[in-house]
Amino acid sequence: MPKPNTSVVIVGAGASGLHSAGLLQAQDVDVIVFEARNRIGGRLLSLPADGGHVDLGATWFWSNEPRMTNLVEEADLSAFAQHTAGDMVVQQAPGPAQRLDGNQFATPAGRLARGMQSVPETLASLLDNDVVHLEHIVSAISVVDGRVQVTANGQEVTADHVIVAIPPALAASAIDFDDQLPEPIAGLARATPVWMGSTVKVVATFEHAFWRDEGLAGAAFSYVGPMREIHDMSGPDGRPAALFGFCSLGIGDPAPTEADVQAQLLDLYGPDAAEPLAIHIMDWRTETFTSPKHVEALNNYQTYGHPRFQEPTLGGRLHWASTETSTVAPGHIEGALAAAERAVQNILNTVQVAD
Repeated sequence: MPKPNTSVVIVGAGASGLHSAGLLQAQDVDVIVFEARNRIGGRLLSLPADGGHVDLGATWFWSNEPRMTNLVEEADLSAFAQHTAGDMVVQQAPGPAQRLDGNQFATPAGRLARGMQSVPETLASLLDNDVVHLEHIVSAISVVDGRVQVTANGQEVTADHVIVAIPPALAASAIDFDDQLPEPIAGLARATPVWMGSTVKVVATFEHAFWRDEGLAGAAFSYVGPMREIHDMSGPDGRPAALFGFCSLGIGDPAPTEADVQAQLLDLYGPDAAEPLAIHIMDWRTETFTSPKHVEALNNYQTYGHPRFQEPTLGGRLHWASTETSTVAPGHIEGALAAAERAVQNILNTVQVAD
């Protein structure tokens, strides 16, 4: 059971929440993290496959992202480059795709051999055992007698500060702020899109990366669907062999079935793609602890990194720390880490945290 009184409560055990907790713990600040799921990581979700891992959430990081680069190097997370060599295919109409010279999707992204979920696992490993509390759903946040009162699973915890490390739109939808959240910030939170929240991601694994044998990069673009954009997701040295794609869906459109995915892969890559070992379909729209209802309707990405997210609210006691609130690489893991650092610095610099 979490203790009823602490210095800082953090809502969410994704990269931003766990990084916030680690930074605070390093300064001897008492902290509790509440995570609604039965796992850490949030939108970082990796599955084991053929001795390696595939990612159903975030997949990439980039060399110009210093926080991620430092974390990967310091924790020795076995990074490798995204495979981009070869030609791509384009599907302009129903039926077989056309091959194009080169890969227009060739970008110098980095991957992690153990999957991106190894990032939150690394961050969590630095925390004391009693910091993270899984399956604790935060339902209410308010200020009472000058302190923050956070309700999780019906239990009240009092703190000096709270860091909201979940998407603002989810927080505005799922947490009762007792009408204390000022409308300018409340309206902004409700309107802010959830990064990946309206995305359906598909991963298909195979016996081997046959497309590479044929000089293909694994990259594809389709005007037909259900997957609009496809990339190689194979691990180091091509194992596990995998392709992943993002689906382009309208509001209310159902996620594709495995049969839909298999038929498109056959059109794109030919008979070698006819029998994947497994097809994983991750509909982030239906993830209760990621996306509010009608998440597809949120499309004003200019709200990302908004100045209102940079400043505390509720009398200086509530701090925003999801990747959507970052002025640096919003939407990326780098953005989540940067938002965490800003929220923690606001706490350490402006307010004396109670013992």
